[in-house]
Amino acid sequence: MATLGVGRGRAARGSVTEGAARAGLTARGVIYLLVGALALQITFGGSSEQADRQGALAEIAEKPLGSVMLWALGIGLVGMALWRLSEAVFGAAGPDGRKWTKRLASAARFVFYAFVAYSVLTFAAGEGSGGGSGDEQSRDVTARALDLPGGQWLVGAAGVGVICAGVWIGVRAVMRSYHKHLRLGEMSPRTRRLVDVTGVGGGAARGLVFATVGVFAFRAAIAYEPDQAKGLDDTLRSFAEAPAGPALLACVAAGLVLFGLFSFAMARWRKV
Repeated sequence: MATLGVGRGRAARGSVTEGAARAGLTARGVIYLLVGALALQITFGGSSEQADRQGALAEIAEKPLGSVMLWALGIGLVGMALWRLSEAVFGAAGPDGRKWTKRLASAARFVFYAFVAYSVLTFAAGEGSGGGSGDEQSRDVTARALDLPGGQWLVGAAGVGVICAGVWIGVRAVMRSYHKHLRLGEMSPRTRRLVDVTGVGGGAARGLVFATVGVFAFRAAIAYEPDQAKGLDDTLRSFAEAPAGPALLACVAAGLVLFGLFSFAMARWRKV
């Protein structure tokens, strides 16, 4: 009887965790889809809207039932954070899911998504009082960090860390490492090809954006100038100033849209 009770407890926990994971992946997809769409508007229409999380939330808030959608999005991201926390505590799916490196990575993701969920729920509760743009937040955090003892080294190390994370995200996407997390047997060959288009293109674009944010943070540390740090919106706009110009921004923006669609695919077929 005791064994049966334990088994039922694990099954219930697994069902809750799966629901939280799929809700979180769907919420992530919505945010990336909107950020990519806003970036495309900047490319072709010179939009002044922020192409970051705050801009995406503002876009949702303007829609009918926008407040309800914001709360649903925030709750979905809470689910994402709880899923990552469960992986850190109990281990992730797969044969190597209990390794300490996997658990540490899940703990880091939990902290990240807990912060994102908090910012979305704060925005929903205040109808737009989510605490300033991502660019302003990046500059403020960088300025405070530079004022700490050894702050220049701290910001520089953080920049290098974000650069490495971006490269890691991009390389894993191109290598299609996400295959091991998907129930590929449930997909038709055509669906698998479409998922690969979104996974490779979206992951590569996401990795490039992360790495570029890290470069700006590293430059801010070297120059001891917090204004050189950039959030997502300023980072995306900086692509338009590159030699490739708007074409590069259009490619990156399209890639973020693809990553949003990939997140929806992960919500449907990911092993949890």
